[in-house]
Amino acid sequence: MNGAVNRPKLRLQGVTKAFVAPRTGHRTLALADVSLDIDQGEFVCIVGPSGCGKSTILNIVAGLDAPTAGIVEKDGAPIAGPGPDRGVMFQDYALYPWQTVQGNIGFGLNYGAPGKSMSQAERDARVAEFVKLVSLTGSESKYPHQLSGGMRQRVALARLLANGPDILLLDEPLGALDAQTRIILQAELLRIWGETAPREQRKTTVFITHDIEEAVFLADRVVVMSSHPGRVRDILTIDLPRPRDESIRADPRFGHFADEIWRLIRDQALQAIA
Repeated sequence: MNGAVNRPKLRLQGVTKAFVAPRTGHRTLALADVSLDIDQGEFVCIVGPSGCGKSTILNIVAGLDAPTAGIVEKDGAPIAGPGPDRGVMFQDYALYPWQTVQGNIGFGLNYGAPGKSMSQAERDARVAEFVKLVSLTGSESKYPHQLSGGMRQRVALARLLANGPDILLLDEPLGALDAQTRIILQAELLRIWGETAPREQRKTTVFITHDIEEAVFLADRVVVMSSHPGRVRDILTIDLPRPRDESIRADPRFGHFADEIWRLIRDQALQAIA
């Protein structure tokens, strides 16, 4: 049997990360022996109490940081640094205020590696495609200060997708939004991700969140972390049917999954607050 067929898209094996304070030399162990396989087209959410290393995992997969020990691979090859094959999106919209919606979405195509092989007409067509995908048609000439928070986050997502990354790494991307907008964009994110498409056509996605119900709504699997140091405590398969809409929240299994995740992190979450 061909090993490449069964090879995960992402593999973390025995990943440990320690930070050393420059002045004092004090060593803080952020992650300890984290192992996780993520398959092509899978949507994986990582949840856990504050300080459990969720964002550290994302930064290591993005190539923005290196593990102290362990193996991190994409398609069987070591991840040695950042690359256009992995697109990162943070809670802050990070839009260029002097660029329009169209300019922000096309920035990487016009000035970065992803668009080098394209003509200007091809880049413009690709921008138009993603403007439509995130439902911003008619707002192409607006600047970020003229947009609502939800619209700004749509622009940030479209900019990420327009660059054509193989993997999406999303760190609390909806965390700054009001509750109503957040719920609407959760469903929109699944539509844009392509949950009705075959798995091989979907973007492999790692999504960091503090919101347990958000994780259950979005994910194929939820990785529950414990803290001090960060370890994988449990992994839950969310076998709720797709496509998902608001009605799924009334499914008794939805509440069961949310309750189980909260049970796993409750004590450490309360300790973090205290």
